Amino acid sequence: MMDKNTVSPKRQGLSRVWHAFFNSLEGLRAGWYEPAFRQEAILAALVLPGAWWLGQNWAEVVMLIAVVVMVLVVELLNTAMESCIDRVGPEWHALSKRAKDTASAAVLLSLLLCGGVWLSALWRWWVA
Repeated sequence: MMDKNTVSPKRQGLSRVWHAFFNSLEGLRAGWYEPAFRQEAILAALVLPGAWWLGQNWAEVVMLIAVVVMVLVVELLNTAMESCIDRVGPEWHALSKRAKDTASAAVLLSLLLCGGVWLSALWRWWVA
């Protein structure tokens, strides 16, 4: 039996893909315990069906879905960054603050882009 602190062996082929898939599911589970990710995931589940209603063609539907998924991806990366910084130690450091703040800014930009795309689609639907 392998110790938790031991690096897992290098896997290849389908075994690597299989284990990577389950590691990714663990990452999604870990993200779910972050309130921001959970809120964004719930909101995504609520608005994504609207992409098929608002989009006038497949490219617009894909764009509406893509910007929502992008928010979730950036939020997971932000959570990963914060976890790495927190693992280093609890003391305040300017570089730790900069890393956390820039990751948070990335989330903000993804949310603004998502909101802009969805608002423009809603505006076109409202005016048309």
